[in-house]
Amino acid sequence: MYFGKNGDAVPSRIQYLRDIEGVVPWTWWPHEEVGHTDESKREIQSLFGKSDAFDTPKPERLINRVLQIATNPGDLVLDSFAGSGTTGAVAHKMGRRWIMVELGEHCHTHIIPRLQKVIDGDDPGGITEAVGWKGGGGFRYYRLAPSLLEKDKWGNWVINHGYNAAMLAEALCKLEGFTYAPSDTVYWQHGHSTERDFVYVTTASLTHEQLQQLSDEVGPERTLLALCTAFRARADAYPNLTVKKIPKQVLSRCEWGHDDYSLQVENLPQKPPELGQGDLF
Repeated sequence: MYFGKNGDAVPSRIQYLRDIEGVVPWTWWPHEEVGHTDESKREIQSLFGKSDAFDTPKPERLINRVLQIATNPGDLVLDSFAGSGTTGAVAHKMGRRWIMVELGEHCHTHIIPRLQKVIDGDDPGGITEAVGWKGGGGFRYYRLAPSLLEKDKWGNWVINHGYNAAMLAEALCKLEGFTYAPSDTVYWQHGHSTERDFVYVTTASLTHEQLQQLSDEVGPERTLLALCTAFRARADAYPNLTVKKIPKQVLSRCEWGHDDYSLQVENLPQKPPELGQGDLF
């Protein structure tokens, strides 16, 4: 601690380089340390050639610097706009787990081929030599399903025509915590949470008469969650029924306006799977 020459200054702490591990990152990163545009273009051209090169790649040394500062080996790195896959490639070589998301076709034209080269040890460029990368690991690729709901010409949310009744029932069973187990003999048993608690999914608008018929068939010893697009009755008029519209969770789990970028709700796992070294979305 230093208190000035006369001992009356505001105390300050002096640290010597020999006493600390590493160096505090500077906010100015010269291209000699983290690369530049020409370097990143050469990296991508060595992987895909000049004709299929990505327009705006980042140099691997730049991403390496970011991950050195922000992560430790084994950490999970998320890149929501994967582009040519530089973040995943660098994270993989540095021993980080990763998730990448890409809306465009770059996933098929650049990301998957690039990561396959990294795994096979066929990517000699970028930071490969600096980190001693020899190949290894793997990743899982998921293509997400279309939106479960879409707007009709009047602006109302309706079930996407690309989904059939079974897919919708399975999706809503999982979102509501039921086991999807459709009955071959009882039309209103699409799933169950217990031996006496069932769920029924329909795209119809249910009337009082239809709900009363459901209530009579369910009987006093069982309960039923009825999920529908609309209903014309008091929801609490049937002691053994819980009547709900398509739940808001469905709306919040879908990306509206995209045909190929929405949560695949018909295949949601009950428990999140263990992540591998890399997971590609």
